[in-house]
Amino acid sequence: MVLELVGIRKSVGTEPWLHPMDLTLRESDVTVLLGATRAGKTSLMRIMAGLDAPSAGRVLADGKDVTGVPVRQRNIAMVYQQFINYPSMTVAQNIASPLRLRGERDVADKVVAMARALHIEDYLDRLPAELSGGQQQRVALARALIKDAPLMLLDEPLVNLDYKLREELREELGTMFAQQRATVVYATTEPGEALMLGGHVAVMDRGELLQYGPTLEVFERPASLRVARAFSDPPMNLLSAQVHAGCIQVGGVGELALPLETVPAAAMHGPVSLGLRATDLALEPQAHDCHVAGVVQLAEISGSFTYVHVQTAAGDLIAQVPGVRHHALGQAITVHFSSRRAFVFGADDALLWAPPRLGG
Repeated sequence: MVLELVGIRKSVGTEPWLHPMDLTLRESDVTVLLGATRAGKTSLMRIMAGLDAPSAGRVLADGKDVTGVPVRQRNIAMVYQQFINYPSMTVAQNIASPLRLRGERDVADKVVAMARALHIEDYLDRLPAELSGGQQQRVALARALIKDAPLMLLDEPLVNLDYKLREELREELGTMFAQQRATVVYATTEPGEALMLGGHVAVMDRGELLQYGPTLEVFERPASLRVARAFSDPPMNLLSAQVHAGCIQVGGVGELALPLETVPAAAMHGPVSLGLRATDLALEPQAHDCHVAGVVQLAEISGSFTYVHVQTAAGDLIAQVPGVRHHALGQAITVHFSSRRAFVFGADDALLWAPPRLGG
C-alpha cells in the first residue's frame, strides 16, 4: 500500500498537536517514526489508521482518499504500547482470530509457526490473564503480523518487554517485515531501534516532521541540530565554537582543521555549534587528534557500556565507552575525539558540515 499524507494538521482546541506536514510512505517498506515522548508519533499514527480525523489535510491509500474512513472499514493491523487481547480466548485463538474471520485454511499450522517466531509456542493453550505482560504483548504482535494486512502500524510495540527480549525481537521483526508485503509504520523513541530496523525514518519533534529519508542517510546527515539530537541517545554533545579564517576555534580545544570548502560563504564566520555523538568520544588518545580536559561529574554503568559525564571548559560532555569503568566524582580526566567525527551546525541550527559517511 502507498500511504500519502497531504497537508495533515491536528489541533485540539487552540493547541497544535501536529503542524502541517506532507509525507509519502515507501510501499512495502518500514518507516520508523522517531521522536521523544509527545513528539506527535501516536497522534500521526491514529490519523493514518482512521481512529482520529485530521483538523486539515487528506489521507490517501493507493491514491484513494480515505480521510475520515473509520478503522473498521480499512484492512490494517495495529499494535499499541499496551497489549490488547481477547481475554476469553486462548493464545492460539487470539492469534488465529484474523485468519478465521477470513475463512482461511491451515490456520493451526500458521498459528504455530507465528507463535514459534515470537517465542510463545509453549503458551498456546493459556488465557491472556495467565501470561506476563511481555508474553501478552507478543500475542498481540503475533495477531497483527499473521493478519498480513497491507498497512501495519506499531506504536512502540516492544516497550513493555525486557531488554534481552527486545534485542532479540528487533532483529526478528526486521526479518519478518522484509518477508511481508506490508507497508509498516513503527514508532519508537530509541535511535538504536530505528537503525536496527533500517528502511526509512521520519524524525519528529513537538508535532513537527523534521526530516524523512533512508534511515542511515538521515543518521549520517541530519538536516538540523534538532534532527541530530533526536537521532542520538544520549543526546548529541554540543560545544560552542567560532568560524574564523576558514578554521573552527573551540574554547579549551583549539583549532579544528575541517574541510569546509562546501560550506556557504555566508556561514564561514561567526558562531557555530560543534556536535559530537557520545560514541565518538574516548578516554584514551588512540588515533584522535583533539582533546579537552575536564572533571568527572557522574559515571553510570548501563549494560555493557559506561556513560561518563564530564565537565569541561568547552561545555559538558557525555562519553559512551565500552566496558565497566569506575571513575570517582571530581576526578581529572581527558576526553579525546577525532575532528573528522564532528558535526558543524550554523547559528540557525542548520547542518553546515557532516563527517564522512560510515564506510566511505
